[in-house]
Amino acid sequence: MPIVDQLARFVQDAAYEDLSDSAAQQLKIRVLDSLGCAIGALDGAPIHALRAHLVDFGGNEDVTLLGGGQTAPDRAALYNSALVRYLDYNDSYLAEGETCHPSDNLGSVMAATEYAGGSGKDLLTALAVAYQVQCRLSDEAPVRAKGFDHTVQGQYAAAAGAAKALGLTPEQTANAIAISGTAHNALRVTRTGEISHWKGLAYPETGFTATHSAFLARRGITGPPEVFEGNKGFMHSIAGEFEIDWAAEDLERVTDTIIKKYNAEIHSQATLEGALELKREHDIDPAVIDKIEVDTFDVAFDIIGGGEEGDKTIVRRKEEADHSLHYMTAVALLDDQVLPAQYEQSRIEADDVQSLLRTVDVQERPEYSDRFPGHMVCDIRIHADGEVYETHKEDYEGFHTRPMSWDTVSEKFVRLAEPYTEVALREDIIEAVQDLKTLPVTDLLDLLAQVETPDA
Repeated sequence: MPIVDQLARFVQDAAYEDLSDSAAQQLKIRVLDSLGCAIGALDGAPIHALRAHLVDFGGNEDVTLLGGGQTAPDRAALYNSALVRYLDYNDSYLAEGETCHPSDNLGSVMAATEYAGGSGKDLLTALAVAYQVQCRLSDEAPVRAKGFDHTVQGQYAAAAGAAKALGLTPEQTANAIAISGTAHNALRVTRTGEISHWKGLAYPETGFTATHSAFLARRGITGPPEVFEGNKGFMHSIAGEFEIDWAAEDLERVTDTIIKKYNAEIHSQATLEGALELKREHDIDPAVIDKIEVDTFDVAFDIIGGGEEGDKTIVRRKEEADHSLHYMTAVALLDDQVLPAQYEQSRIEADDVQSLLRTVDVQERPEYSDRFPGHMVCDIRIHADGEVYETHKEDYEGFHTRPMSWDTVSEKFVRLAEPYTEVALREDIIEAVQDLKTLPVTDLLDLLAQVETPDA
């Protein structure tokens, strides 16, 4: 049986009852976290551009846009996924050779579930499928080192989640995954060098095209059945040989994903927590800091520390700022936090942060690299006013060793949603997510449509 058919069988057989109580609760926590990120992103410049794009091009009013309005399912997947992703504040999964953001799949799953008239239980099941597919492919078939983006695994995950939500047959599901997997292999240049808006829109584009692929398969369009193992397929062209026994897979991988404490790239989280702990413990005045030294693991160094993905002391816009450990550490120490406000253009251009970020020196320590992804090990040393203050970190609040609670994620949701919602609406959304298993998915989406969308 072709691998895509084995995967399609896994998607077909997946059921909410397969989830442990822990996995079911963690899924709801990630839905709430993702919706907070989405609402908090409503005033982003690329978000306004996407909204204008959808209005201009139109589309059948089949499913709901967060912030009001309706459009076709693939376009809703694009827009709602962009909201989840734009702040770069949503969850992550750390594999040895790949880091991904499985909640990027929520937009596709919501659109497909609503179109199919599904329940909150259906949404959670389809989302669990997408999480499992993306995380397991990240484990076994990483592509970053070969020049491809982590959205490559996402093209299989989002298609699988959308197919599950639509109730496609195994044959249709296999075709959806095959179409999506064949057509949408993205380059890692998205996140290297001078970083553009596309960093936050690459996975939404994947969600759009994967959802579109599922609808094509629903109408009988077929895709290459040997997309994984065939001549010039995924293994031969990109990933190399790997094995996943889809018949033996469960839906528990969501419990290994992690949530961001700070609005910053995931590999920075322990460093930022450590830097802020040092500042608060020793009452360090950022104005007298001479140097900040960070020893970290290879993935953090390569992606955000000035390693193989480029100089991180050149910070001109949000997309560069939230992928620069130098900027994020500096602004955390100056502002005592890292939230969306720290990525406003005026803050990025300010002399104090531009000066302080150039005092940050990031180095890789191989022994710390060896402990990743099970730990997020780093040392932080702040040289200030003739003193050296240092700390050692192994994790942060939100890592799988110190999971973030429902109450803490609810606080994060409130903080992000507050500018765009009244208290009663925030409380209703939190309650709807907590009770999602028992509700029609439209109950949640009707609430999300009431969120205020700021004018461009």
